[in-house]
Amino acid sequence: MPQHTPDPVDVFAWIDAAERAREEAGLVRTLRPRPPVSPLLDLASNDYLGLSRHPETIRGAQRAAECWGAGATGSRLVTGTTELHTELERELAAFCGFEAAVVLSSGYAANLAAVTALSDWGTLVVSDAGNHASIVDGCRLSRAETAVVPHADPDAARKSLAAHEGRALLVSDSVFSVDGDAAPLAGYAAACRDEGAALVVDDAHGLGVLGEGGRGALQAAGLAGAPYVVATLTLSKSLGSQGGAVLGPARVIRHLVNTARTFIFDTGLAPAAAGAALASLRLLQREPERAGRAREVAAQLYGRLTASGLTAARPDAAVVSVRAPSASAALRWAADCREAGLSVGCFRPPSVPDGISRLRLTARADLTGDEIDRAVGTILATAPAGAVQGRGR
Repeated sequence: MPQHTPDPVDVFAWIDAAERAREEAGLVRTLRPRPPVSPLLDLASNDYLGLSRHPETIRGAQRAAECWGAGATGSRLVTGTTELHTELERELAAFCGFEAAVVLSSGYAANLAAVTALSDWGTLVVSDAGNHASIVDGCRLSRAETAVVPHADPDAARKSLAAHEGRALLVSDSVFSVDGDAAPLAGYAAACRDEGAALVVDDAHGLGVLGEGGRGALQAAGLAGAPYVVATLTLSKSLGSQGGAVLGPARVIRHLVNTARTFIFDTGLAPAAAGAALASLRLLQREPERAGRAREVAAQLYGRLTASGLTAARPDAAVVSVRAPSASAALRWAADCREAGLSVGCFRPPSVPDGISRLRLTARADLTGDEIDRAVGTILATAPAGAVQGRGR
């Protein structure tokens, strides 16, 4: 007689419980494919300068693909480095004021590379509590001792550095992606200088928006090119492409090329992405006023929304964060905006370190006055009860 085979254990039963918990908390996330041309007014993407669809950016991608092919074909140390990659690295470093640069497949990979390659057993990594998840993951993978200090607190960072003997680095976003506030770079730099530590700054949200002609937060703070400073960037925000980079002293970049696992073992950035980023970078150099326009739009959105009773964080760059009464209210608010023709970001736990849900608005440099009017009107008209001070619904 055939032997009965018992039913296998449902090894993923725990996922059902986790899914129910997310639903009850209003924290379910879903993919929403967008069409080639969306009818929605976009205040959700990170296309700060409006360059992702600029003809020059697109032509840069097309020329690169035609010349170098669709893919990099291998890791950067094998066949994945083209002359285009090195050209982009030279121009990025020169534009931002650093000695050298290395390009990786994403900004996430760039942060992992910088943090893990510059730390090891016995190293102290001091990390701002508001840092991006890629920095948090870099700290976890680094095998270093990590001290998470209160958000934007140079004194706390200095105290942690002073208590440690040996190699140390302080890691921070330049502009924090949740509220759009800028890090106290001057205070962080002083702490690093005094305590003999390296300063690693993720300038993903500063490049193209802050500094002279968009050269970034480190250039604005007078720290670009300092011998103890390393910057990470993404090419997917102001430059409208994809990829990431690490910038710093040439010996630091050589060290990353030889030790950073997300560089050594990952396929190189696709030539089309490198070509698009290089075209956008050159366009920004010719049109530096785009950086100031992005900040101007952010200030207008913030001023008009807060004047109408909403609570928002004052933007230091191009991110405008508007608080919602709850995670479920934020989700409904974003959905109502979408139904009214406006796409906005919705940040809920665990993406927000303080547990407060928000709408996240992108102040793009190419928004017109009429589009700003439309965005403000839609956000106010769809605001949930408790969002606007002194008004219920």
